Amino acid sequence: MLWSLVKILLFVAAVAVLGYGAALLTDSDDGMRIAVANTEFTLGPLQAVIVALLLMVLLWILLRLVGLLVASLRFLNGDETALSRYFDRSRERKGLQALADGMIALAAGEGRTALRKAEKADRYLERPEITRLLTAQAAELVGDTQRAEEAYKALLRDDRTRFVAIRGIMKQRLAEGDTATAMKLAKKAFALKPRHVETQDLLLKLQAEGEDWKGARATLQAKVKAGALPRDVYRRRDAVLALQEAREVFAEGNSIEAREAAIAANKLSPDLIPAATMTARSYIAEGKPKYAARVLRKAWEARPHPDLAAAFAEIAPDETPVERLKRFAALTSLRPEHEETRLLQAELQIAAEDFPAARRALGDLVERHPTARVLTIMAAIERGEGADDAVVRGWLAKALTASRGPQWTCDSCHNIHSHWVPICENCGGFDTLSWSEPPEGTGPSATQTEMLPLIVGTPDSAAPEAEGVIDAEPQKAAN
Repeated sequence: MLWSLVKILLFVAAVAVLGYGAALLTDSDDGMRIAVANTEFTLGPLQAVIVALLLMVLLWILLRLVGLLVASLRFLNGDETALSRYFDRSRERKGLQALADGMIALAAGEGRTALRKAEKADRYLERPEITRLLTAQAAELVGDTQRAEEAYKALLRDDRTRFVAIRGIMKQRLAEGDTATAMKLAKKAFALKPRHVETQDLLLKLQAEGEDWKGARATLQAKVKAGALPRDVYRRRDAVLALQEAREVFAEGNSIEAREAAIAANKLSPDLIPAATMTARSYIAEGKPKYAARVLRKAWEARPHPDLAAAFAEIAPDETPVERLKRFAALTSLRPEHEETRLLQAELQIAAEDFPAARRALGDLVERHPTARVLTIMAAIERGEGADDAVVRGWLAKALTASRGPQWTCDSCHNIHSHWVPICENCGGFDTLSWSEPPEGTGPSATQTEMLPLIVGTPDSAAPEAEGVIDAEPQKAAN
C-alpha cells in the first residue's frame, strides 16, 4: 500500500517537472534553424525537442527493420530458425529476467515469489529443464510436496535432469520415512553418478541402517576409488562392515563361514576389538587356542581392552588363579604402563590373593585417575589385607559417585552404549563409537568390570548399593 502511494507521487512529480520544462521552452525566444535543399526551417525550443524525440523513434524503427531484413536474408539462405529467433528474442529476454529473479528469490528464501517467477519464465522460455527445476525447489521451500514431486517426475524424462529428479524424489521419501523406496532411488542415483559424494554417503548410510552389509561394502569401495575416502579410513570401515557380515553368518549357524568372515574383518583392522574377540572365539571353538592367543595379543598391543582380556580368559576357562596369572603375562607384558593393563594385573593378583602385588600393580591410579573400577579394586585390596569395614565402605562410597571410566561412547553425540555397535543408536553415525571416557560419567557401565566382582563377603551396614553390586557376581573374574 505504501509503495503504491509512493509510485503515484513519483508519477505526479514527473508530470509536473515535464510540464514546467515545456512551459520554460515555450517562453524561451531562442530557436533552431535547419536548412535542407535551399529550404530553411525555423523551430522553437519545444518544437526542436519534439523533433529530436521523433528522430530517435525513427532511428529505433530503422534498426528494427534492418534486423528483420538481416533475419530474412538468413532465412532465405537456409537458416530455418532465423526469423523465429528474431521474433522470440524479446520473449527470451523476459524469460531470462524472470528466471534470474526466481533464482534470487529462491536463494533469499522467498518461495512464493520464486514460484511466480518460475511460472513466468516457463511461459516465455522453452527450457523446461531449468524452469521445472526452479519450480520444484521453490515448491519444496513453501512445503508444497505434491507440486514439487510433479515437477521432479517431469524432469525424469530428460537425461540431463534425471539424476537431479531422482535425488529430489529420494529426499522427499526420506522426509516421509519411506526408507525402502529411498534406498532404491539412491541406488539408481548412484548408478547414474557413482562418483557423487553426497549420494555415496546417503546410500552407505541407508545400506548400513538396512543391514545390507554387502552392498555397503561395494559403496564404500566406490568411495575410495573416487578419492572421497582415505585408505586408512576405508580399511577401518570395511572391517566394520565385514564384522557385521560375520555376525550375520554366525547367527545363521554357519560356523566355518563365520570364522572366515571374522578372520577377514580382523585382518582388515587388527585394532577393531569386536572383530578380534569374534576371531579369537572362533579359533577357540575350532580348538586352536594358539591362534586365538596370537590374535588377542596383537589386538591388545594395539589397544588394551577388557573384552580382549575376557576372550583371553576363555582360552583356558578351568585354570586356577595362579595359572591364569602366569598365562596372562603374555598379555600384560605388551603394554605394562597402560591403565587397562595395570587394572587387569591388579584384578589377577586379587584373584590369586596376592593383595600387596595388586596394590603395586594399581600404582598411582587412585590419585591420577580414580574411576569407579579403580576405587572398587582398592576396596578389594583393603578387604583382602584385613582392613576395617569402615575403610572398605569408604572406598565403595567413593566408587559410587566416581567416573565410570572408558565406555563405548559416540564421538559425535557422546551417547553411551552398553556394547559396541556399528551405528550409533542415538545419532545414527556410522563407525563413530570409540572406547573413551565420556564428558560426564553417567549411565550404566558398558562392561560391568569397574564394579570388581572379586570381593567375597558383605560389609555390615553402610553403602548398601555398592555392597549389592559387589556381592552380585562373586569370583567372576577368577572363574
